[in-house]
Amino acid sequence: MALIVYNTLNGKKEEFIPLTQGEVKMYVCGPTVYDTSHIGHARSVVVFDMIFRWLKKLGYEVTYVRNFTDVDDKIIKKSNETGEDCKTITEKYINEFHKETDALNVLRPTIEPKATEHISHIIKFVQMLIQKGKAYQVEDGNVYFSIDSFKDYGRLSGRRPEDMIAGARIAVDEKKKNPSDFNLWKPAKPGEPSWESPWGEGRPGWHIECSAMSYEYLSESFDIHGGGKDLIFPHHENEIAQSEALFAQ
Repeated sequence: MALIVYNTLNGKKEEFIPLTQGEVKMYVCGPTVYDTSHIGHARSVVVFDMIFRWLKKLGYEVTYVRNFTDVDDKIIKKSNETGEDCKTITEKYINEFHKETDALNVLRPTIEPKATEHISHIIKFVQMLIQKGKAYQVEDGNVYFSIDSFKDYGRLSGRRPEDMIAGARIAVDEKKKNPSDFNLWKPAKPGEPSWESPWGEGRPGWHIECSAMSYEYLSESFDIHGGGKDLIFPHHENEIAQSEALFAQ
């Protein structure tokens, strides 16, 4: 029996062949836990549960990682609106998410990492990108990934860099070398969660957390990366850029 998958990168269906015989490493982008889950979350959970179960049925040893984004602009906004601290909000919705997905009778992933528990890994990943000339710090403490440093930027979504406009979760900043360069590290603002870093007090950008956590648990290369279709751009596009820029170029 074979598993046929759709490869977003080339737009084709193809037979799944793992990097290592008998083993499968799979990373799926999980929810940003600032509110109640919706039907789109359920769809993703069920689809990748089916894949997880089928791979196990085929006899593969599967490591399935699905993260929780528990530090983000939306979580901070919710905290400001409700007066609850960010950790209280994220733990509430993580517990709610587990209850709802358990009710769907899906299997729990092998590992469910939280971004806030991997700040040291994220900082190390950003440092490596800077050392390789793929990222840069500006005077206010922001650290950006340089999309011009990655020649294949845009290939996943089919977008040309010259046609792109800075968009969702990408702050427009005249200090950027390219308007579409995206945040790896953000300086702290009063009342926001923050951590010490070589660039000052701050917090990670959205995209870098998944690259850092997938590297931590699955190494430089793994077999399947999944998530909602709405994440293809910018999230998955940026994950590919920062990970391949570091390990493949």
